[in-house]
Amino acid sequence: MIDSCTSESVAEHGEIKLLIPAVDVTDPELSIVIPALNEDRTIGEFVDWCKEGLCRSNIRGEILIIDSSSDKTAEIALARGARVLKTPRRGLGRAYIDAIPYIRGKYTILGDADLTYDFRKLEPFVEQFRRGSEYIMGSRFKGSIEKGAMPPLHRYFGTPLTTWILNMLYGSSFSDIHCGMRGVTRDALQRMELRSQSWQYASEMIIKSVHLGLRTSEVPVTFYKDVEGRQSHHRRIGWWSPWLAGWISIQAMLIWGADFFLIRPGILLLLLGAIGVGALFNGPVQIGSIGFSLHWMLLFLMFCLVGLQLFLMGILARIVYGYGDREKPWQIVFRFNLAVAISSALLMAGILSMLPLAREYALYNYRLPPGPSTASFQAVGGVGMVLGSFINFTYSMVYNAVRLSALRGKAVAKGHNR
Repeated sequence: MIDSCTSESVAEHGEIKLLIPAVDVTDPELSIVIPALNEDRTIGEFVDWCKEGLCRSNIRGEILIIDSSSDKTAEIALARGARVLKTPRRGLGRAYIDAIPYIRGKYTILGDADLTYDFRKLEPFVEQFRRGSEYIMGSRFKGSIEKGAMPPLHRYFGTPLTTWILNMLYGSSFSDIHCGMRGVTRDALQRMELRSQSWQYASEMIIKSVHLGLRTSEVPVTFYKDVEGRQSHHRRIGWWSPWLAGWISIQAMLIWGADFFLIRPGILLLLLGAIGVGALFNGPVQIGSIGFSLHWMLLFLMFCLVGLQLFLMGILARIVYGYGDREKPWQIVFRFNLAVAISSALLMAGILSMLPLAREYALYNYRLPPGPSTASFQAVGGVGMVLGSFINFTYSMVYNAVRLSALRGKAVAKGHNR
């Protein structure tokens, strides 16, 4: 039960309940948004740390605790002056998603309530926000790590490895992707449209900061070991928890990696295949001691069609993932009328390219000539154009349907948030 002396107002919305302290902050510039699960041992001191950090940074801020606890976490946080958003227990990522409509500050700092990150030192984040950063990663490796705070397996293997993988896949340069203390503007957080329900939210945020072209920066943070008597959530779950968290992060990188796994290899294969098919369209080609003939042309045609499929699926994934303006140029290319025109042109060119082989077939009494002729090469190119025309036509229909569905979903979501 919440003490009426510490709570002037309670706002309810379905399963979610906002508890407002008696002394509340009006018109905050910064929101400190923290999920908490059974942290009554640390939450009181943590809120005090946040207040000290806000005071040192000379910024007006609120503290919003997203609480799914069965202990006294909510009561203690509320008594110390934090807003408390009571939500069902359904994952760390979901906690942030639930909190977005209740964030009032222009800037947001995220983290943990366990006193492992020093929220008394908010100045680097505030400074970067005021310089124009939209997404700020804390870095324990650029800051300081208390002895015993991070197991050697995490410090020297797990975190560096997964950080390297993400940087390689997305062309980023972060030094500590698992740092729980990070900052993001409220506008950028809304544009990210987070969907991850669990730990993978951390990777999703970083990936979307890259895809959305946000102005990013890194700041050093201090990382402490758990306070006496407190056991981390990883240890509460079991020895496999860090391995599970690592796999979940890699899984998110793979799922959200449309550019790396679809678009880039798709473009490469499409170009390689198109060059090969075009070079062999009028017959065999000899380069040095290597002869390229009809079988090579079939291989290049396969490259071309597989590359086209990968590329198109990557563009489609950008819409599904909500990458903002990055897919806008393709709206022109795949506009339905233009797609029909391109597909029709490819279809006619393909049919015309196959006619010489059909003529030869008739001249040889409805049998193919004994060896591959120029007409055979042109027919293979024609088959590719016909298949490409149907792929482009059907894809344009799916593209426009998915895009309209995505726009409708965004409109509904905006209506619910009002």
